[in-house]
Amino acid sequence: MLIHRRLSAALVAGVLVLSIAACGGSDDSEDGGDRTPEEALAAAKQTLDDTSGVELTLSTDDLPEGVTGVEKAAGVGTHAPAFEGKITVVLSGQAFEVPVVAVDEKVYVQLPLTTGWQDIDPAEYGAPDPARLMSPDAGFSSLLDATTDLEAGESVRGGEDNKEILTEYTGTVSGDVVKNIIPTATGDFDATYTITDDGELRSADLTGVFYEDSDPMTYTVTFDGYGTEKDITAP
Repeated sequence: MLIHRRLSAALVAGVLVLSIAACGGSDDSEDGGDRTPEEALAAAKQTLDDTSGVELTLSTDDLPEGVTGVEKAAGVGTHAPAFEGKITVVLSGQAFEVPVVAVDEKVYVQLPLTTGWQDIDPAEYGAPDPARLMSPDAGFSSLLDATTDLEAGESVRGGEDNKEILTEYTGTVSGDVVKNIIPTATGDFDATYTITDDGELRSADLTGVFYEDSDPMTYTVTFDGYGTEKDITAP
């Protein structure tokens, strides 16, 4: 039971990052045109808030040793709101892949060494319903307009057949804001966003202390499949 509870807690924290769940404006010039960094992030937030759903992946190569946490994850988040995917949790040096469904204000998980699905209460672990992380006010997109000290990097060609122009933007996000997504987050976070010329957020790197009493680490979240429509139902 202790292992299952610890897995549940780590799982919910991971869903928070992921569901986190995933950007308007257009410019064809390779220097980002006349948009300021603030305008570019505002456009990315609007696109993310307006889309029906996105495909998400999360990964890290530097999960602190000894930490029970999320190594990687993948799924679909929608504005139903709902989330469905799989999360790989590391516990005592061993990785467990856990299916997750969050819909209708309930979170269901299929824990290792158990049969069927379990309905868990994220509040018991100090976490919100992961499906709510598509929320414009408390979800991932809320980080975009809370990022300060913004700077624009170089713009490069990329995407399919190099048809897109991708620009990096860097800044700082307060831990008080990141706590909406990862309740155990502390201190400020360095953020790097990659945004297309038509305002789609494609990736976000967040670096800071995600887990209590651990070293800083980086999570990379990618966003794809804007406009995804998926009917997510309880298992």
